[in-house]
Amino acid sequence: MQNSENNGKDAPAPPSLSISTKYKAFCAALLKDGKTEKMEANSPADFKQILSRASVSWVDYLATDFEPEAYEVALPMGFSSGLLATLLTGASKYEDLDNEAGLILPAITVEGFKVTANPLLILIKKNLILTIHGAQVMRFVRLRRYAGTFFRKVPPKAKDADKVTMLLIRIIDENNSRNFDYLREIEEQGDKLSGMLSDPKTLRTTLGPQIYQMKHALIGYLNALWSTVDVLNALRYGDPELLTDNEKLLRRITVLTSDVNNQISLAEHLSEVLASGLEVLQSIYNNQLQILNNKMALLVAYLTVIGTALLVPNTIATVMSNPAFQMGPQDVGWYTALILVSTVVSTVVAYWWVKSRGWMPSSVE
Repeated sequence: MQNSENNGKDAPAPPSLSISTKYKAFCAALLKDGKTEKMEANSPADFKQILSRASVSWVDYLATDFEPEAYEVALPMGFSSGLLATLLTGASKYEDLDNEAGLILPAITVEGFKVTANPLLILIKKNLILTIHGAQVMRFVRLRRYAGTFFRKVPPKAKDADKVTMLLIRIIDENNSRNFDYLREIEEQGDKLSGMLSDPKTLRTTLGPQIYQMKHALIGYLNALWSTVDVLNALRYGDPELLTDNEKLLRRITVLTSDVNNQISLAEHLSEVLASGLEVLQSIYNNQLQILNNKMALLVAYLTVIGTALLVPNTIATVMSNPAFQMGPQDVGWYTALILVSTVVSTVVAYWWVKSRGWMPSSVE
């Protein structure tokens, strides 16, 4: 267990922003005397002393097995099983029971084109906010690091509801910021895809699946953001008893909603760019088909000319070989000339006829 009481000053920030995997729980608090304190432990039960002296506190827990550990952590800290059941079963993503409240927000992670909306559980009491999320999410790296700085900005004499609201807004804003970062990763993948589209040698069988995967990733990302907007609207207009009535603070929640809506607009614009990419891909495919059709038409035209050129002299030769004409060696000269002339004439006539009918394409590319 690690305890750091700074008497109003944070300890020097670690060089790395990575969350320590040694401890699963983290607590930061503004004490009643105005000082701040941070602590890491394996169990939130170790924070009882800090919580008893805090005017407002935040406990963050990294769960290996999300749902079972959510009950194990939240129930001993005074949250009801009914609140947890409503949120964890998906019956509602926001629940207000007057003396306690809770919400679930998506914590987005992106690996390549795989978008995952992990659950972030936020439970609220009079002077406590408990956040629980999967250990793979790593959601509050910066907020953990600068928690003392944040709490020093909270007026010690402010109402409990104001303090909790300020802390909740900061937590939601941090989660939103991390979610927004992942759109940049999707855009980077889109830039690589644009490079593939600009290369005429890229196979259509390669482009098609790539565009579909990115489109699917954007839909997953947008679904998570829309879910966030729904929860924030419920929080803003649900008038929970535990949160402030101060309009200035409540407007910050509206600003959070606006930020998410702006991010949705950016993601939708990227989706439109992808749709354009699909149109380009379809145009490339249609052009390839047209080139193939032109080549086939040219081949058929030449085969027609060749077939006609061979058919006419072959017919003449068949007729002249009939015993009725009684041809002999003395006829070889004019007979050969007739075959040659008929071949040339039939070839020219066949080519003119095919060309005049427009059956021979002018270009195959």
